[in-house]
Amino acid sequence: VQLQAFGGGLVQPGGSLRLSCAASGSFASISVMGWYQQAPGNQRELVARIFSDGIADYADPVKDRFSISRDNAKNTVYLQMNSLKPEDTAVYYCNAVAYSRTLGDENYWGKGTLVTVSS
Repeated sequence: VQLQAFGGGLVQPGGSLRLSCAASGSFASISVMGWYQQAPGNQRELVARIFSDGIADYADPVKDRFSISRDNAKNTVYLQMNSLKPEDTAVYYCNAVAYSRTLGDENYWGKGTLVTVSS
């Protein structure tokens, strides 16, 4: 399973960005897709995730500013980030838990996309 992320970049504080991540490869289903962030010197942390039934959860610092959604037909997850703050600066990694008959549930990571919030 390959995860390809798009949409990172430089944005001013208060601005918006939309990340997207598409899953491809051999799998039967994807139970959960999400985004994690990793700032320099910090551990990778959950930003938001969404299950196949549409239920989502968010980290407290972003729950009123970010929105996660997914298109199950396209195996794609989106993260709309609004009111961005400098502390949102990080590499954002796409994550998916995909099921195949040969491997069962496996956890996959994309390569990461850099989001920089700065004036």
